[in-house]
Amino acid sequence: MRGLRRTRWAATAAASWVQCVAGGSYCFGVYSEALKASQGFDQSSLDHVAFFKDLGANVGLLSGLLASWAPLGLRRPWLVLLAGAAQSLAGYLPIWLAVTGAISQPPAMVICLCMLVAAHAQTFYNTADVVTAVENFPDRRGTVIGIMKGFLGLSGAILVQLYHTFFDGKPSSFILMLAVLPSSLSLILMYFVEVCPKTNRGACDKKFLDAFSLIALCLAGYLMLVIIGQSFYTKIPSTIQFAIFGVLMVLLGSLFSIVMKADAESKAPDEIISDERVALVGDKKNDGEVATSGSGSELVPSGDNLNLLQALGKIDFWLLFLAMSCGMGSGLATVNNISQIGSSLGYTSSKTSTLVSLWSIWNFLGRFSAGYVSDYFLRKNCISRPFFIAITLVFMSIGHITIASGITGSLYIGSVLVGMCYGAQWSLMPSITSEIFGLTHFGTIFNTVAIASPTGSYILSVRVVGYVYDMESVDRHACMGKHCFALSFGIMSAVCFIGSAVAFWLSFRSRKFYRQVIYARLQND
Repeated sequence: MRGLRRTRWAATAAASWVQCVAGGSYCFGVYSEALKASQGFDQSSLDHVAFFKDLGANVGLLSGLLASWAPLGLRRPWLVLLAGAAQSLAGYLPIWLAVTGAISQPPAMVICLCMLVAAHAQTFYNTADVVTAVENFPDRRGTVIGIMKGFLGLSGAILVQLYHTFFDGKPSSFILMLAVLPSSLSLILMYFVEVCPKTNRGACDKKFLDAFSLIALCLAGYLMLVIIGQSFYTKIPSTIQFAIFGVLMVLLGSLFSIVMKADAESKAPDEIISDERVALVGDKKNDGEVATSGSGSELVPSGDNLNLLQALGKIDFWLLFLAMSCGMGSGLATVNNISQIGSSLGYTSSKTSTLVSLWSIWNFLGRFSAGYVSDYFLRKNCISRPFFIAITLVFMSIGHITIASGITGSLYIGSVLVGMCYGAQWSLMPSITSEIFGLTHFGTIFNTVAIASPTGSYILSVRVVGYVYDMESVDRHACMGKHCFALSFGIMSAVCFIGSAVAFWLSFRSRKFYRQVIYARLQND
């Protein structure tokens, strides 16, 4: 770290590391039984805690507001990271004290509120990292958002490996780690997570971002092999587990080797684009085809730089929100119920646990590939990003109907399709938001759109999946057979198909804007 300078590449590597430990909400299953037993919760009470977790992890309006505005003009990513670190400690520490018995048993609502705060920290880490990445690479926003969202998607699997290495069999210690690790790491690295001067060498941007992408893919492949291997053994020797963790750290450490190489090829001072030059070039453009980013430091294609209230008045915002409610909501409903689906179809607990772990891999692949692929086709064929939202919703609809069929292997195939498409939408949505509505209030607007996830999840998971399951079960006990979820997943398949039609409408409405985006980016390249 001593050899690093504050550059865009150092910011990208530091943000990637923060993302790798930010997904504590994905690890609820590790300590949920310990929480349930220590607090004397029934299943309903534990489900309420899980709901508050999902609510906190997906409603990031406050983090967006802090990223877009701060008192005394202190609009800095470190403020957002600092707020996230404080919430991690404030949320997880009381839960750890309650589980260990260090404090008297608090009311269930107190635990729910603590979980809400703890999970809410995730939105602050994510907002600081994604907004910084987009402002550092505005003309490669699909790729960098895919990288940031991809590492967040992998964070669940990474944290589980940390648990197996250091705290296996001690879920209460894992809760303490969730309080301390993300907070301390974000405090250590927040100096580097900053919007830095940009250069006009787009080819180098692509080369080094591709290197980040390659490491992310290697990490995902490695974790997938580890998860599958661990599913065949009930107990992994500690020496092997430490070796697995060591390889994991080498892969993550290689991100900083890219930073060192990028610094070695640093640009000459006269290649840095000054604000004055941007202004001069911007004055020569006409027809509003090119706008400056929120930071005003580079000529990039952008929307009208709307604030939240202005965005709420646009039909494009509500089309995107509706499409995301269908896609993200049904995806979250699937992962929340995947264990029960496996049980109803006769899968062993080992198989369902493997499915839950592999979900993070499919989630990563969707997040990463959607950003990279949409960037490629946007530049090469002028295919808009909302078009890819529509396509993912079509495949998600197929995934839901596959799960509904209940045939042999349907849950494996369906979970891959739904998981990848769910992850893709988390990558595409921020990119679309930044392009259509601009970068000035990007953090606020994309976190507002993200409210579509818990909104859709509540309707589809509680009001559809939960209701149908209870209706199909005998005396509200466990339900066995494909009929337990067939109707609900058929409904979700239809919902995704409707969402696809909405996304196609948004794609049609934005086609002229994306042609202007292509023109502007070709001019910048």
